[in-house]
Amino acid sequence: MSLNAELRTFYEARQRQIPAEVRAVMQRAGEELEASGQTGRAVTVGKQAPDFTLPSAVGETVTLKGLLAQGPVVLTFYRGAWCPYCNVALRSLQEHHAAITERGAQLIAISPQIPDESLALTEKHTLAFEVLSDIGSAVAKAYGLAFDLPDDLAAAYDKLGLDLQHVNGGHARTLPLPATYVIGIDGTIQWAFVNSDYTTRAEPTDILAALDALT
Repeated sequence: MSLNAELRTFYEARQRQIPAEVRAVMQRAGEELEASGQTGRAVTVGKQAPDFTLPSAVGETVTLKGLLAQGPVVLTFYRGAWCPYCNVALRSLQEHHAAITERGAQLIAISPQIPDESLALTEKHTLAFEVLSDIGSAVAKAYGLAFDLPDDLAAAYDKLGLDLQHVNGGHARTLPLPATYVIGIDGTIQWAFVNSDYTTRAEPTDILAALDALT
């Protein structure tokens, strides 16, 4: 089963568990985000990937420049460990991690959550790749991916018990669009996936094909 087929199955089951009024708020917010043109403002193929310096889950400092000195980078942005769709996507990437490294690339995940949350996520899912903390979403903004939750959606998340104020280090409203980039060693984006729909993610097989195209 493809990743997005798995996500669609999960979505259909999940909808039955969420109150109708909350589903309506989520749907309206999703439609407004899509209509905003946010995806069109994200950096894309042919552009230089903005450099970054971010802490890892274990407190180490990671830079894109340093990563690219070792080979291509697969960079994926996700919302956080509280997002079940993100967890499904990250587990799928973990399943393809060996295939990514065999192609000489490094897989890096970025979210706005604090390092403690990233560490808990890494340990829970036994992730073998770096999970970095972009508190305040400065890197997501540089990539054109950051957006602010509307008031009604933020309130709906509160009702669901999602403490984004804590996990995002005081920046509860700002999240990144789901996005994945394949970045060549010269820092140029060679392949990109950006979508306003958080239930849709880059297929690992497409990422591997993009890495194969580099050689």
